[in-house]
Parts: sequence; C-alpha cells; structure tokens
Amino acid sequence: MKNLIVNADDLGWTDGVNRGILEAFHHGIVTSSSLLANGAAFADGVEAARSAPGLGVGVHLNLSDGPPVADRDAVPSLLNKAGVLAGGTKSLLLRRARGGLLLAEVEREWDAQIQKVRDAGIAPTHIDGHKHVHMLPGLFEIALRLAKRHDIGAIRVSLEASSLRAALSSGAKQNAGVVMKQGVEARGLKLLARDAREQAARAGISTSDYFCGIAQTGELTREGVEQFVKSLPEGTTELMCHPGYADAALLKSPTRLRDSRQTELQILTDTGIRNLVASLGIRLIDYGFVTQEA
Repeated sequence: MKNLIVNADDLGWTDGVNRGILEAFHHGIVTSSSLLANGAAFADGVEAARSAPGLGVGVHLNLSDGPPVADRDAVPSLLNKAGVLAGGTKSLLLRRARGGLLLAEVEREWDAQIQKVRDAGIAPTHIDGHKHVHMLPGLFEIALRLAKRHDIGAIRVSLEASSLRAALSSGAKQNAGVVMKQGVEARGLKLLARDAREQAARAGISTSDYFCGIAQTGELTREGVEQFVKSLPEGTTELMCHPGYADAALLKSPTRLRDSRQTELQILTDTGIRNLVASLGIRLIDYGFVTQEA
C-alpha cells in the first residue's frame, strides 16, 4: 500500500498562512500540519485546526524564530541580544559544537512549546522541527524524550529519499542555485542523523518510511509534484510543503517563503494532482494513522 502524508509546515505563522493551509486541506491533498507554539498567529492557528476535523496537527519545534515560550530567564543560551530565538540550522549546529547551546534549555523550551499546544486543546499527532532543528545531534534525542513524555506517537525524520528528491526536482521553473544549496543541507542532515529511524524505533516512536521536500522548499512545481506522486514507493512517505497566502504580516516577517506559498497552494489544490493521487490508489493519511498501524 502506498500512503502519503502531505504536511504543511508553519501553521500559526500568520493568518494568511493559516488560511492557505486550511484551503489546501479542504480543497487539496494536504492531510497534516505543524503548529508553531510561538507563532504570531498561534491563536488563529488553533482555531483553524479546530475547524478542520481530520487534519492531523503536530508541533513544529522551534529554536530559530520569535519569542520563547518558556520564561526568558530559563533559556538564556537560546536567545540573541534582543531576547528572541534566532539562528538557522548551521548556526545552531556551530553553537552546539562550541557548547553555547545548552541542551537542558532546549528541552525546557521545547517542553513548554508542546505543553502550550496541548493546553490549547490539541492532541499532537507528531513532532517535527522548524528548519529541521530537531535533527541536530543531541536534539533528536530530546525530541524523542519529549514525545514519550507527552504521549506523542510519531516524529518526522528529515532524511530525504534521493529518488524522491530527483522526482520532485522535475520542472524548469526552479531556482537551480537554491535547490542545490538546499540539497546540500538535505545530504548534511543524512550524515548527521543516519540512524534516526532506528533511534525512534527503539524509543517506541513511529516515523514515515520516506521523506521529501527539503531541496525543493520554496521551489515546488506542478510537474515535480506530479512526478513525485507517480514515483511513490510502497509504504508511507511524507511530503513537506509550505502553502499559504502572502498577507501583510508574512511580507514583514523574517522568511524568504512568501510568493512561493501561494504557488504551492495552487499546486496542492490542483484538480489534476488530486485526481492523479486518487487514480493511483494512493491513500492520503496523517501521522495519527502511522501511530495506529505501528
């Protein structure tokens, strides 16, 4: 059986992102989303999730953007001079290597993020990481521990399948430089966490069998998604995506994913793509089904 989880990251970023994710769920192939506990539109994201029975909702663990959920005094090593979370995967990895990122504080902040989502009445289907930060050495173990503590049955393993990445790269409209740079990041994550699925299995936490979407973040094409769907292997695959509307709040926020979100929304709600998924007998699921079948 071929199962497909289509997970829309960044629920809670802005109202426009929330609206786009809902539309991609109701009228497209999105089945799952990841909620930013410290997102500026968190409350609206919670309402969006509540209004969409059947949408799987996970926690998008964050160390890179916005204010902390935990008390600032409790997580000083995670904050910049402005008192907010800051840094991409590379800078966080360097800080971790130099001892400037305290694991106890990471666990404290992520525990607070998960608890905030749960306190909002949402039972998370899975955990994943904003900019894949949960895959860094030492941090994946924290994410697994927190999943067990909060009875969350699944975790994203951001190890991109090469064959699926090649399929998703179809289409002439991509920025080759961006795709190449992100492809290097995807390969780097593979080297950092080669045994992540085995770690998760030992911890009793479910994962998908395959994952894709890093190299094509912000560069999805209809042709690529069509070829990706045709190339799905047996088992469960997660496709990461970032649909949304480029509202005023998004345009002011620190993200390069702006117009691309609306492009992705169009692709994910494309009637031809929906019909192709159905014609190939692909089952659209969320991480809750993965946990049930474990």
